Amino acid sequence: MQKLTDKFGRRISYLRLAITDRCNLRCQYCMPAKGIDIVDRKELLSYKEMYRIIRVLSELGVNKVRLTGGEPFVRKDFVNFLESLSFNDKLNEINITTNGALISKYIPKLETFNINAVNLSIDSLQKDKFAKITRRDVFDNVYATFLDLEKSKLKLKLNVVVQSGFNTDEIIDFIELTKDKDIAVRFIEEMPFNGKGQRKMDEDWNFKNIYSFIENHYKTINKVSSKKSSTSINYRIPNYKGTFGIIPAFTRTICGDCNRIRITATGLFKNCLFDGGVFNVRDFIRNGATDDELKELFINTVHHKPENGFVAEAARDNNVSESMSTIGG
Repeated sequence: MQKLTDKFGRRISYLRLAITDRCNLRCQYCMPAKGIDIVDRKELLSYKEMYRIIRVLSELGVNKVRLTGGEPFVRKDFVNFLESLSFNDKLNEINITTNGALISKYIPKLETFNINAVNLSIDSLQKDKFAKITRRDVFDNVYATFLDLEKSKLKLKLNVVVQSGFNTDEIIDFIELTKDKDIAVRFIEEMPFNGKGQRKMDEDWNFKNIYSFIENHYKTINKVSSKKSSTSINYRIPNYKGTFGIIPAFTRTICGDCNRIRITATGLFKNCLFDGGVFNVRDFIRNGATDDELKELFINTVHHKPENGFVAEAARDNNVSESMSTIGG
């Protein structure tokens, strides 16, 4: 079976697919307060089209899929789509990224599917601050979901975007959650995907500074071995049940081992988070493309995947200013 491999020898095995560009929150690092101009529903990939794309890619060696948004649980029948994906025996992992406001009632059902892990986006453990960041008063609901997920059979990761001037004082509070809970906390560098571009920050909370802040608090930090293509560098405090990691999303020191591609909710294929999009797979399908033609297109496109995010960004015709909700978080 032919595999997806780029010209740098990296084998592509991981797809991040956005289910929708809609979201029920308005996180300040993701979109403007008024929201974004959402597309007409007919412009979104249908579930049938998404299933076909994943099946074709899985036949080319993609064995891990992360379903994102927007907020995926905003879209009707998403849980039924998850169930259908569970029957794809070429997928080793099906993961979900969610803000947690709508998932709680579905947790028992998700435990019966072939779902590997849930990434819960939660940027503050303080109700007032959470409301300020998300522009919505749903903290109690999200925190209850966190507790429900932690008790479930699903692996749980917490995604924390480190935001200068907002939540840096809570970094240690998040790590302390790992003392008694078998969870993985992931601190993510803030990126310019908020619909406006890079905002002015008082402090540069990059990977190095985040780690230095943590190092000043704990006497011992043990590095945890991770997969070569892991997006995070991971650690554990001695005798703590869980782990924490830092994702250098903006400084982009992890590009050398990248095994990922992205497809947005409208079908835009992206070799890199920082590129402007390569082609629209939705239009290709709706113009009658066969599975073999899809495979050929994916193979040829992936071959030209840029070496890193800086190369991808430099090749754009415009500055980075999309909303992460549009790209797929």
